[in-house]
Amino acid sequence: MKRNFNLLVLCAIVAILASPLSAQQTKNPVSSVVKEMLPRQQKNIVAAVEEMPADKFSYKPTADQMTFGHLVAHMIESNNIFCAKAGDVAAPKTEEAKESDGKDKLVSALKTSFDFCTTALAKADDSKLGDTIESFGGRKQPRAWAWIALASSWADHYGAAAMYLRLNGLLPPTAQKK
Repeated sequence: MKRNFNLLVLCAIVAILASPLSAQQTKNPVSSVVKEMLPRQQKNIVAAVEEMPADKFSYKPTADQMTFGHLVAHMIESNNIFCAKAGDVAAPKTEEAKESDGKDKLVSALKTSFDFCTTALAKADDSKLGDTIESFGGRKQPRAWAWIALASSWADHYGAAAMYLRLNGLLPPTAQKK
């Protein structure tokens, strides 16, 4: 677990250093970089979910893996939790997404979760990164944990969706010819 967190921190540092914002001094490097990543991640993740045919939302590569619909429901929940924690706002009161909800409902809820992220993060800055928040299992973490977990979850979720698409003979959005 500690190794995974260290890897997440390293990935966040690399993202910050690779960002165009790092070329100039910025007052809020962490929040600025994550907010800069949001539109691209939203576009790619939503496009990947839209690419999967509705009848494949029950697909899972092996018996031990989650269905594609479950993955999408997980993405929605993750966005709502991490964006609320990072932005220091209440999570939205929404009906819990279920893997059986169907493509249209899940895509709509996914888009809504990204809209919430945009709103939740809009006014947030780095001034509260050291504040203590509650993470999973009641553990205490610095708010920076939520920002890093959010960015890494987007990468993980897109990678998982891309794998599901490829296993069904479909190209993920970033692999399609422009």
